[in-house]
Amino acid sequence: MYDYLIVGSGLYGAVFAHEAKKVGKSVLVIDKRPNIAGNVYTEDVEGIHVHKYGAHIFHTNNTEVWNYITQFATFNRFTNSPVANYKGELFSLPFNMYTFNKMWGVVTPEEAEAKIAEQRKEITGEPKNLEEQAISLVGRDIYEKLIKGYTEKQWGRDCKELPSFIIKRLPVRLTFDNNYFNALYQGIPVGGYTKMVENMLEGIEVRLNTDYFEHKAALDALAEKVVYTGPIDAYFDFKLGTLEYRSVRFENELLDIPNFQGNAAVNYTDRETPWTRIIEHKWFEFGKDANGNDLPKTVISREYSSEWKPGDEPYYPVNDEKNGKLYAEYKKLAEAETKVIFGGRLGEYKYYDMDAVIASALDLCKKEL
Repeated sequence: MYDYLIVGSGLYGAVFAHEAKKVGKSVLVIDKRPNIAGNVYTEDVEGIHVHKYGAHIFHTNNTEVWNYITQFATFNRFTNSPVANYKGELFSLPFNMYTFNKMWGVVTPEEAEAKIAEQRKEITGEPKNLEEQAISLVGRDIYEKLIKGYTEKQWGRDCKELPSFIIKRLPVRLTFDNNYFNALYQGIPVGGYTKMVENMLEGIEVRLNTDYFEHKAALDALAEKVVYTGPIDAYFDFKLGTLEYRSVRFENELLDIPNFQGNAAVNYTDRETPWTRIIEHKWFEFGKDANGNDLPKTVISREYSSEWKPGDEPYYPVNDEKNGKLYAEYKKLAEAETKVIFGGRLGEYKYYDMDAVIASALDLCKKEL
């Protein structure tokens, strides 16, 4: 008999498993995929750590979380500085003085500020949707070239139909700072995320290719308690209805050239280009292999955003009013389960950054262990 059955070997499950083992609890981790690490899984292709389920850049202001996660990996000093490609014109992201100079030819922060202020006047009163919110923050030019097409591809809806809160926090900087995240700590684990999660699960029994729902009764019988990190609606057999997600499809290509785009992430912000962005994975680790040699090839991934349907990977919860209400009903059912703890992005139907997943799992450990 195990103390805990942990369903899912992503960050939430791995943190809990590690901490439970540390205090002498017996733990079994299962995952339906053929690999550990959930969506942070990285696969080695020609010495490049390919982020199989989309780019994962670790960033946090939480010193406790940073100190915790750096026990399992050394992090490099990768800084996220995406580039936006609008019909072949390149702009710096986040919006900063490089962006404004390219957009309007302005040179001083004062000129940039005046230009934005003039364009923001178009929106009077409380913004009613994402389009109005964006224009009220950065003006029409930036909205049209750098926000509108990208956002509509991302959500599959017109910006006028999207709620304004999605874009409440557009970083606008009147400096030449290209660092996308306002985070004290940032980087990518040297050797990839899979290796990091492997270190977290060291000495713990893990069964892969194991679908919890196919063997639920038998698996439940193996443990005192279950930590479940899968979709909360799936746990209850969708009996109240299906929660909605956005999904992402990746087209990967191994190219026989050393450098495709010169940057880890390039966002395609016009509506006509079908993909939202291209990731060139080698630049997360500066184009070098484990021994510091330049890698001769490169792997790129084109990302396509899509409506989620059952059978697809769920990525981003659609946190609108309708789904929020449905989740609240599922949460009541979850709270009535005495033997099961629901956690993580899918278990709590929440858009979580990696550091918040780790913080949430550590909170559970404090309460539970």
